[in-house]
Amino acid sequence: MNQEILFISDLHISLEKPEITRRFLAFLQDRAPKAAAVYILGDLFDAWVGDDDPTPPSNKIRRQIKQLTDSGTQVYLQQGNRDFLLGNKFCQDTGVTLLDDYQVIDLLGTPTLLTHGDLLCTDDLPYQAFRVKSHSPEWQQSVLSKPLLLRLLAARWYRIRSYFHKRKKTHDIMDVNQHTVSKVMLEHNCLRLIHGHTHRPNVHNFEINGQPAQRFVLAAWSKDAGEILCWNSNGYQRDVI
Repeated sequence: MNQEILFISDLHISLEKPEITRRFLAFLQDRAPKAAAVYILGDLFDAWVGDDDPTPPSNKIRRQIKQLTDSGTQVYLQQGNRDFLLGNKFCQDTGVTLLDDYQVIDLLGTPTLLTHGDLLCTDDLPYQAFRVKSHSPEWQQSVLSKPLLLRLLAARWYRIRSYFHKRKKTHDIMDVNQHTVSKVMLEHNCLRLIHGHTHRPNVHNFEINGQPAQRFVLAAWSKDAGEILCWNSNGYQRDVI
């Protein structure tokens, strides 16, 4: 029985990025079926305005993920800062299991904390304030009740605004806060953390209360390459596809 576990994040799939879509579909057809489980840690899509949006390539992605889950591979999904409106309908259509913002799993015998990563960037106060507002049931119900076309236009405007706002922020503000990292790992009783969001792939070694800890940062996918963090009984490796 294959015990390989795969982790990916930050694909930012959209109609404007066909190379990433093709690479992800190939991953779902060729590599993912050989794994016991696939974890998608947020921002699978560049924007998600509701499960009723049929804009390409969303339906093609849904069908291929459903084929994967039907074949026996478990697929787990966390919402990111771009696709936090992914809901129950998407999960029903694809067979994926939606995870909490912080999720502890048993990764081949080691408790491991999973998160998208945006909650760790606590120095970015304007974003954290927006995140609290945008994750409230009232805000989401208000957005999802609006016509699809209006939601699509709003998402495009938000992406443009986000791009210019990021240009004004320092790299440190957009990265994780180490104190927050240690605090969250202590709260969840984990010495290993895997996340995405920052687009700064690395393995960080540090200590928590004198004990060795590790933070694995997943890479964002691009038109040229996609990266997978692969875990099996021999340890981990990063594969580029």
